[in-house]
Amino acid sequence: MAQNDYETVDAVLVGAGIMSATLAVLLKELDPGLTLEVIELMESGAIESSNPWNNAGTGHAGLCELNYTPQAADGSIDIKKSVTINTQFEESKQFWAYLIEKGADKGTFGSPKSFITPVPHLSFVRGQEGIDFLKTRFKALTQHHAFAEMEYTEDRATMAEWMPLMLPGRDPQEPIAATRVMAGTDVNFGALTKHLLDHLGKQPNAQIKCSQKVTGLERNEQGWRVSIKDQQNGSHRTIQARFVFLGAGGAALPLLQMSGIPEGKGYGGFPVSGQWLRCDNPEVVKQHESKVYSQAEVGSPPMSVPHLDTRVVDGKKSLLFGPYAGFSTKFLRHGSLLDLPLSIRPNNIGPMLAVARDNFELTRYLIKEVMQSDEKRLKTLRGFYPLAKAEDWRLEMAGQRVQIIKKDAKHGGILQFGTELVSAQDGSIAALLGASPGASVTVSIMLDLIQRCFPKQVESEQWRSKLNEIFPAMADVLANNAERYSEVQARSDELLQLNEPAMA
Repeated sequence: MAQNDYETVDAVLVGAGIMSATLAVLLKELDPGLTLEVIELMESGAIESSNPWNNAGTGHAGLCELNYTPQAADGSIDIKKSVTINTQFEESKQFWAYLIEKGADKGTFGSPKSFITPVPHLSFVRGQEGIDFLKTRFKALTQHHAFAEMEYTEDRATMAEWMPLMLPGRDPQEPIAATRVMAGTDVNFGALTKHLLDHLGKQPNAQIKCSQKVTGLERNEQGWRVSIKDQQNGSHRTIQARFVFLGAGGAALPLLQMSGIPEGKGYGGFPVSGQWLRCDNPEVVKQHESKVYSQAEVGSPPMSVPHLDTRVVDGKKSLLFGPYAGFSTKFLRHGSLLDLPLSIRPNNIGPMLAVARDNFELTRYLIKEVMQSDEKRLKTLRGFYPLAKAEDWRLEMAGQRVQIIKKDAKHGGILQFGTELVSAQDGSIAALLGASPGASVTVSIMLDLIQRCFPKQVESEQWRSKLNEIFPAMADVLANNAERYSEVQARSDELLQLNEPAMA
């Protein structure tokens, strides 16, 4: 190929994690004629944030995460975020169910049991203040049809049935309470991503290329000229793409900066690493078959909410407890220590300094977490599991997350815990920044991206018809129509084989 020759495709998606894999498959369903390429820096897909040991694997549906239901000064509970996340997760389930059903005869997608498992979701609180909050939350949530099956108890015998590991050895005078929803899930996002990529690879005009690094993004009249270096042999190539998606986890921010689009100016990133305590002792693991979330300590960030989780990875059950936060200047677990300093620009240094000024408590929290001893970590675990033995648990590194720093008129800059889609005005490029609840609501995020970046196509009969086929009811309908919610959830659960007894 001559030096000036280049490939031409409709779309380039950077990063072979759950985000790009979902978008690529969705685009090919909407228009099988699209030509697209997924580019991955690592030697295979789902190595970074989508790797099952780099995230909690919770099918986030607002069932147990207490930070999704903030309490106002008057004591009332705001359930809007929980409802939104719950119905968005139902959108994700519809997409997965559609692919399972479509591939049932051809064997093109694999078994749902390989990536999604029924696991009850519980919330657990200690102390009278926590009980008052949980009770108010329960009353508020159960008024909405999405949470009608939630149970509440302050009875210790009932809690001993719900979470057998967590009651023995506990002070009998300690006030405790819990809620439970049996319809929770554990999701192996790594396995799901690989299913999506395998499915994509069987489609015409779709390629997944690994060990590829994007070295340049140049805008032109046809879209974007993407320069790529092969990490194995050092060769260079160029792709001309009408649309580019930057879904490379923490690396999305430097790529967004490389693009130079005005919509990306002012954004910075604050990297936070994570750690888990992991238990594989079958005698312990079999006694805890749920995901139990509690409240973060006062002054701790939302990402520090402690939880004791059943994980099902490649058919084997384990327990994870955490997360314990850490700090690294890397934007990816396999990244460079120079990632953070190299991301500083004249247009984002103001917001970054403002965040440093206003988040001293977060800095102190991270320092405390980094300096934490094994004994202190075990003490935190024993707040959940009083009889925990040190020899049953080992420390595991989790994935790297880059929280969003953005301009703010009042404060100069704010630190945002969540996800944000940044797109060019002409829809030719988009980047996904941020973290949780990310993977669980990937499908909803990608639907938002499609609305923004492919507005004319979405209005076409072909795309509208296919979207209606894949999604019998979108999140807004599910949030407001109890009967439709029940019908759609039941259909997805049947196709995803979630109707069997939890953790059978």
